[in-house]
Amino acid sequence: MTPTTQSTGKTPASSAVERALWKKLNAQDGTLALLRTGGWTLFACGLAYVLAGTVLGGMTPQGPRTIAGWMAVIVSLMTLPFGVLVFLLGLAKALRNRRLARHAADESRG
Repeated sequence: MTPTTQSTGKTPASSAVERALWKKLNAQDGTLALLRTGGWTLFACGLAYVLAGTVLGGMTPQGPRTIAGWMAVIVSLMTLPFGVLVFLLGLAKALRNRRLARHAADESRG
């Protein structure tokens, strides 16, 4: 009888194989690049919005007070949907790769 971990019920060797396959799949198909790009785009979105509200003149009920503030709001509103979609695509690919790695690890076990 092989030892299993309590949380997953898998042997430590199959978990190591699964993690290695998952990392390999994520590196090969651009999943990590999508997650990184989506994360940085969302960070830029938040930074532009914070700058519009603080450094670039502040906000009023009608909107930013300066032209630079309006430009920051425009950049923020343009990068928000792009960043969310790219990040969600990377997340979906990572979950798919995890499923494929589990399937391959199960097949290699037996």
